[in-house]
Amino acid sequence: MASFMRTAARLHPTITRTSLRPLTRSMASATTPKKATAAAAMEQTTHHDASEHPFFPDEPHRPIIRTAIPGPESKKAIAQLDKVFDTRSLNMMANYQNSFGNYLADLDGNVLLDVYAQIASIPVGYSNPSLLLAATSPDMASAMVNRPALGNFPQHDWAKILETGILRVAPKGMDQVFTAQAGSDANELAYKAAFMWRRRQERGGADVAFTEQEMQSAMNNQGPGAPDLSIMSFKSGFHGRLFASLSTTRSKPIHKLDIPAFDWPQAPFPALKYPLEAHAEENAQEEQRCLEEAEKLMTSFHSPVAAIIIEPVQSEGGDNHASPAFFKGLRAITRKHNIMMIVDEVQTGVGATGKFWAHEHWNMQDPPDMVTFSKKAQTAGYYFGNPDLRPNKPYRQFNTWMGDPARALLFRAIIQEIERLDLVRNTAETGEYLYNGLESLAQKYPEEIQNLRGKGQGTFIAWDSPRRDEVLRKAKGVGINIGGSGERAVRLRPMLIFQKRHADLFMEGMEKVFQS
Repeated sequence: MASFMRTAARLHPTITRTSLRPLTRSMASATTPKKATAAAAMEQTTHHDASEHPFFPDEPHRPIIRTAIPGPESKKAIAQLDKVFDTRSLNMMANYQNSFGNYLADLDGNVLLDVYAQIASIPVGYSNPSLLLAATSPDMASAMVNRPALGNFPQHDWAKILETGILRVAPKGMDQVFTAQAGSDANELAYKAAFMWRRRQERGGADVAFTEQEMQSAMNNQGPGAPDLSIMSFKSGFHGRLFASLSTTRSKPIHKLDIPAFDWPQAPFPALKYPLEAHAEENAQEEQRCLEEAEKLMTSFHSPVAAIIIEPVQSEGGDNHASPAFFKGLRAITRKHNIMMIVDEVQTGVGATGKFWAHEHWNMQDPPDMVTFSKKAQTAGYYFGNPDLRPNKPYRQFNTWMGDPARALLFRAIIQEIERLDLVRNTAETGEYLYNGLESLAQKYPEEIQNLRGKGQGTFIAWDSPRRDEVLRKAKGVGINIGGSGERAVRLRPMLIFQKRHADLFMEGMEKVFQS
């Protein structure tokens, strides 16, 4: 083991963490023993804007299309994979060794500008040298080969890893975290915390013993040990595909079919009209209607509501937005009725909206009770501040791993990279530039870009398309990897290193698609 650690240490190049030195492919290759890839010979980036400092100066100059997608080599790899793994949801067979920065490569020499980023999950670029550096550290090597069961045998520096990483970017009012494996897992754990908190209150406090009836009935999935409580979610929301999280998911039937579900309430989510400034009165009335219906459900549903869960932007259900006033109204209602408020930041968190956490846009004086996270964090969990959200006894909120120190170390490196390059600010500025450009395209192609939304939300932008699936398919032909959400939305989920010159290339490519 000691020999392996020394070997890992020797892989480190000397890179000053506080420097704004651009990230180059040579840095990436310095942290890995792989040969130089074919992508290294691609054209170098030129400056589209002399004032814009490129984060990855040796990215490809622009997308490269050499074959249809998938090409012959990709088709062979897909056929081989299909023998052992379901490929029916496959979007593109990627070659990550040849992918760099904002560009995703396949096996046939095609290199696409990626504004989808593994379903909004790659934060700071493919083959990011700073992350490769973190990946070869002795700390990472130890965390990977000695993965601890954190609840029983935490490693000696687990508190330091949390304090210098995950908790360093904790949302306002939150100073604790329960780490998890994925977004669905994080939400399920938050639900459990809310239920235990509610029953503690009803029972009379943390020190009140469980009754024999509670313990026996719980083993038979009956009350009072298994109480009749619920989590309220919102129409078109998405919160995962595990059992409880799937019961709160309301985005697409295919996610839920054939799976038993809890009989839990769903409230309406505002259906806003665009442009917002032209429909201010109507939208305010719609949000008020939804708040009234939400309060009615919270106070009258047959299974008492212990918590609500809501996304700042409904990211899988069609990129649906609401105003800060709506979310503040929900917070006031939950406070009034002693109900927990869980904000699902799995897709919106970690800088994508021009704030580190999307709910920061609401400017709430009374923060949510819990915030769940995953995706761009490359780890998962929920933040909280109320100490009563810790269960009153051990092993009630527990599993073997309870998170993963290796992934927590990676998130720490991501946070350092975001801060080093000021990427939240970059995303806010690039998002404004991109939104303005798309507004111009919408005026030119009003049938192609409908209900453009996400103004002031960084690069978290979307629009509706009457031929959405065709647009996504044709975009690959002009070198752009892009995704959809809901029934007809085109959604943008670029990485935090996406800059104005990338926005220009994206809009140039989309105009070709609109003209086709």
